[in-house]
Amino acid sequence: MVDKDFQLHDVVQMKKPHPCGENRWKIIRMGMDIRIKCMGCEHSVMIPRKEFAKKLKKVLEKAAN
Repeated sequence: MVDKDFQLHDVVQMKKPHPCGENRWKIIRMGMDIRIKCMGCEHSVMIPRKEFAKKLKKVLEKAAN
């Protein structure tokens, strides 16, 4: 199974790419909702945590501690 353990400032890959063509997102806020920012066009989107966990494909880069 894919590792779905994510935290703030991780770079993740979602199941569907952003309309700009980029498929890498950075987690910039966590709570009940999670805000992610597209690494291509810098657009940010807020998604409920449950929906985010369902749409997450994998964690590409862990945040530096």
